[in-house]
Amino acid sequence: EVQLVDSGGGLVQAGGSLRLSCAASGFTFDDYAIGWSRQAPGKEREGVSCISSTGGNTYYRDSVKGRFTISSDNAKNTMYLQMNTLKPEDTAVYYCAVGRSCSGFILQHLERWGQGTLVTVPS
Repeated sequence: EVQLVDSGGGLVQAGGSLRLSCAASGFTFDDYAIGWSRQAPGKEREGVSCISSTGGNTYYRDSVKGRFTISSDNAKNTMYLQMNTLKPEDTAVYYCAVGRSCSGFILQHLERWGQGTLVTVPS
């Protein structure tokens, strides 16, 4: 089955860290741009980070720069989002996805996406 499965969310205190994972099955990341987005309660989904298909460029929205790191391990067919110094405003469901390109930190022309994993940072 062709799918992305994201995991790693949970409840973490402000200032803490989490690492989200997104495992692909039935296809590989080769030739895809990959990225993460999030949707906070009552808000629209927003892009968080993106890696270009060549892997040469990474992008982050301003509010997570210096705190989040996107990466991928193509040998494991898994992408990651390391999140440090978490803040209450980072509370959201986080989604991984693959697509054709990055427009800055926004992944475009999505082709597959995960089911989401919830990150909660209490205030």
